[in-house]
Amino acid sequence: MNLKSKVAIVTGGNSGIGMAIVLELARQGASIIIDYLAHPEATDALEKQVLAFGDRVIGVEADVSQVADLQNLFATAVKEFGRVDIMVNNAGIETRTSILDTTEAQYEKVLAINLKSAFFGTQFAAQQMIRQGDGGRIINITSVHEDWPMPGNTAYCLSKGGMRMLTRTAGVELAPHNILVVGVGPGAVTTPINLGTMNDPTLLKKLDSAIPLGRVAMPEEIASLVGFLASEGASYITATTVFADGGIMQGSPGL
Repeated sequence: MNLKSKVAIVTGGNSGIGMAIVLELARQGASIIIDYLAHPEATDALEKQVLAFGDRVIGVEADVSQVADLQNLFATAVKEFGRVDIMVNNAGIETRTSILDTTEAQYEKVLAINLKSAFFGTQFAAQQMIRQGDGGRIINITSVHEDWPMPGNTAYCLSKGGMRMLTRTAGVELAPHNILVVGVGPGAVTTPINLGTMNDPTLLKKLDSAIPLGRVAMPEEIASLVGFLASEGASYITATTVFADGGIMQGSPGL
């Protein structure tokens, strides 16, 4: 797989799955725009890793829940690199709260960061790709919970379910422009969002036992799938989600 001459934006790109995606796309030769909101030192360190591959890279501080920040993110990408070929809507949070106790502020924050950012990220990416005239890839990092209920995390599931329909609807709408829109649905992954489980041996053992492959995924395993979907090898995949869950959706009655 080779992404030489391609330019990729990765939101939430300086930690967890986002960081792994940045490194995977860089290994394939893409120029990278790393969106981040916190921990600029992590972005600086990641930029050095990307530069070691010989690729171009910039970090852009942007709150993707704000449309103006997203617009600036794209404007910076085009100014610095001239185009955008790959958009990875990766930024996401959760509150681990049920429908009974989720506050309005929690609901709005989760939906804004997870779903609103993906909607307008998709819109701005598609507009730029259409201007360029040669198609592109939009990859939405969703979750098994776009389709699989998770009681006690209702707003998160709602946001991922929205991303599911965004992927399908935008994929159909943008297909005439050769813009492919694909979701990647991870199961449990060793990322900061799951630290509570990773640091609790009892919870981790319970989770591992629910996964047919018997273990939680590494971020690099999700990133390798994103790298494939960004490549020419995935040129006939759109308007769907590819799950990377170790079989958990088939092997467990729910978590």
